[in-house]
This record gives sequence, structure tokens and C-alpha cells, in this order.
Amino acid sequence: MKRLNAILIGLALSIGLVAFIKAQPDSKAVVGTNIGNVAPDIKFTTPDGKEDDLYSTRGYIVLVDFWASWCGPCRGENPNVVATYNKYKDMKFKGAKGFKIYSVSLDQNAAAWKGAIASDKLSWPDHVSDLKGWNSAAAKLYGVYSIPTNFLLDSKGVIIAHGLRGGDLGDKLQELVK
Repeated sequence: MKRLNAILIGLALSIGLVAFIKAQPDSKAVVGTNIGNVAPDIKFTTPDGKEDDLYSTRGYIVLVDFWASWCGPCRGENPNVVATYNKYKDMKFKGAKGFKIYSVSLDQNAAAWKGAIASDKLSWPDHVSDLKGWNSAAAKLYGVYSIPTNFLLDSKGVIIAHGLRGGDLGDKLQELVK
């Protein structure tokens, strides 16, 4: 009986370990914020109160964009981000289903955050925030100490570029188009 219990426990642990490994992006991949690392997951609330996680965007080229409604340089960069999104959102990419933006706001005021999304015409669906400003868990996780800043991910969630502003974002995306 003890041997059977030991076998069952071992089997359960093995199944749990296999499930854990399969849930990981790549068992050899390093999760981090350097180019070549798998970007850490972010799970925050959307403006309409639903939870949205970064890993749900797998399969797409994704721009993880850190910004805030109160940030002048962010608001100044938003027209470029909007134009780039509109140009590339329906394009075909090498090894990816398309292009998405996952906006992470460092706002503390929900009304200001929602107002800036509408005012700046940030039409993509993936907007999140924990409304903790500079104390945002995502900012700490990604080492974000100034905004705007961003991370470009490939379809597997691997960081392929960082800090793309102005035309650099479009240039990098053009390299990835089929």
C-alpha cells in the first residue's frame, strides 16, 4: 500500500510538473526585460473593469507601451503610436498573426486615464492600469523609471526592441512585415 501511495504521489507530481512546464513560454527562455528575454506577464484591469493579461496577446507582434495621461511627452508621442497602429494593425507579419498594442497606464486617476484614451483616439482594445502611478507593479517589474517607454515583443513574447519612438517604431515593424 505504501508503494502504491508513493507511485500515485510521484505520478501526480510528474503531471503537475509537466503542466507547469507546458504553461511556460519556453522552458529554456529567461523571463526578464532585456532584449532576447521573454517579457514578464502583466495582469491588470481595463477601463471597463475587466482583467486583461499580456500573455493573452501571444501570437501577435505586441508593443507594450508605458504612458500616462499627465505625461506631456507621452501625449506628444501618442499621435505617432496611433498612426503606426492604424498602418500596421491589419498587416501580415513573419511568424505572427498581426500587430497589437498593450497600453500600460501609470495613472492614478481613472477618469483622467479614460479621458486621455478617448481624447488621443487610442483605439486598440488592450488598455490596462492598476492606478498606482509610479508604484505600479508593472513599472517595477519592467524597471520603468521614465515614460513614455515601450517594449516590442515577437509572437512568442520575446523582447525584440525597446524604447522605440517616432519613426523608429514603424521602421522596426516594417522589418517584420511579410
